[in-house]
Order: sequence, then structure tokens, then C-alpha cells
Amino acid sequence: MSMAEQDAKSRYIVPALAHGLAVLGLFTRDRPTWTPPEIAQELALARATVFRLLQTLEASGYVVRDSGGRAFRLGPSVLNRGFAYLASLDLVEVARPILKRLRDDTGLSSHMAVRDGRDVVYVARFPARTTIASSVNIGTRFPVHATILGRMLICDFTDAQLAELYPDEQLPRVTEQTPRTRAALAALLVGDRARGYATSQSFFEHGVNAIAAPVRDAQGMVVAAINLTAVDARVTVEDMNGLLKDEVLKASAEITRWIVSDRDDGGHADRSWKSGATTAAAD
Repeated sequence: MSMAEQDAKSRYIVPALAHGLAVLGLFTRDRPTWTPPEIAQELALARATVFRLLQTLEASGYVVRDSGGRAFRLGPSVLNRGFAYLASLDLVEVARPILKRLRDDTGLSSHMAVRDGRDVVYVARFPARTTIASSVNIGTRFPVHATILGRMLICDFTDAQLAELYPDEQLPRVTEQTPRTRAALAALLVGDRARGYATSQSFFEHGVNAIAAPVRDAQGMVVAAINLTAVDARVTVEDMNGLLKDEVLKASAEITRWIVSDRDDGGHADRSWKSGATTAAAD
């Protein structure tokens, strides 16, 4: 391309958009978090410019604050817009074969979700091989406070963090079982933390039973949650709190173990164990 052609094209470039995309392009699996000063130095931008870019991207869900609030990582909106969300976290790649096996071993639908503000966003699913199965799709959103997947994602929240997420004491009602206040939600989280999992009988939707557990990173922070769901199936309370709960906890622990080992070896772990991941996506 000639210099004249380059100059002609550059006239139509929107600098702010180009800078925003450049910020998103910094996040990789090897470098999943960046602080504002690091971004400013890497892209040779003024710190005030970087601050405005990050505020805009955060408001739109493209980046979220990492633990401690000083650094940023990619947010779920990147997934919804077709970017390589979770390329830096590797969660979906790790979880897919484990969730598939969980579905096959139990006969129930399995899912993984992450949090985007007050919503849970589904990022992986393996529907049951029956005529009645979970109808959620990748990208489906539900309220955090009204689902056990959501409760698993915020199970470690302090009262201050919960108040920041829900400034109003009153919470939207979805079903009879939905916590109506922040205090009621906090009380449920106390039990969730103590158990390490949660069960639901029509908690969010009539006729749907579920068991959920958190997935943690190397620092012990909750980064995702997985569940099993039974739609109009005869699943007893004993099974939910017994065998099925054990299977979900085993799967969440295995995903956590692979995430931690992948971080410990710098992202160079042997991926041969994931050979079922490609074919599983088509199930």
C-alpha cells in the first residue's frame, strides 16, 4: 500500500476507538491483567486518556477490575461481541471435557457461567441427551441474586462488596424463593459458603432442579461456577445433596486444579488430555 493510500485511510480512523481496541488487544493468556500505568506506558498514551478509556470499557463490560481493584482484565461483554474472551483465562477450554463427562456420568445438563455485573452469563453448556433438557444457550443471562449459579459466583462477597453490587436493599423478585432483600441474600450466602455448594428446587424456574459449585483460581478467588440441572425429572433431595452434589464438587475441583496447574507452569501445560474438547462442542 502506498503512502498516499495509507494517508487516505488514516483520515477515516477514529482515534478513541483505535485506542480502545488497542487496550483490549493487550490482554492475552500470558498477560491477563494490566494496570492503568502499564497500559499508558505500553501504548504510549497519556494516563488521563487511559483512565477515560478504561472507564468507558468498564461501563460497557469489556473490562472488569481484578482482585484489589488496581488492575483490569477482560470482561464478559468481550464474549458477546465475538472477541476471544477467556483466551486469557482458559476456563472454557479447561471446563469443556469435564462438563461433558459430568453430563454423561449423571445424564443431566451441565453448564458453566461467569459473572457480568448483576448477571450470570453462560459460557459453556452440555444439554442432557433426553427429549427434555436445559434450554439455555451460550450467552444466556440470568440475575445473579435469583440463581444458585449466581450465588456461587458471589459466595465469598463481604457485606461491603454485596452493598456495592446491590446499593438498594430491595431486590427484584423472580419466584417465591427469590431473596427479596440484600440482607436475605447475605443470609443465603452464609449457608452457601459453609456448604461449598448450593441446591435448588424450582428456585429460579418451576420444574427445574439444580446443584451448583464455584470454580476458583490459584489465589482462591471465584472465577466461574458450574451446575447440573434436571428439567421435570425425578431427582430426590437425597440425590441432590448426595451423589449429584459429589459429582458437581468433583468436577469443580478438577477444573480448579487444571486452572491452577496451568498458571503454575506459565500456561505451557500438556493439552493432550483435552482431546475431547473439539468434538464435545458439537454435542
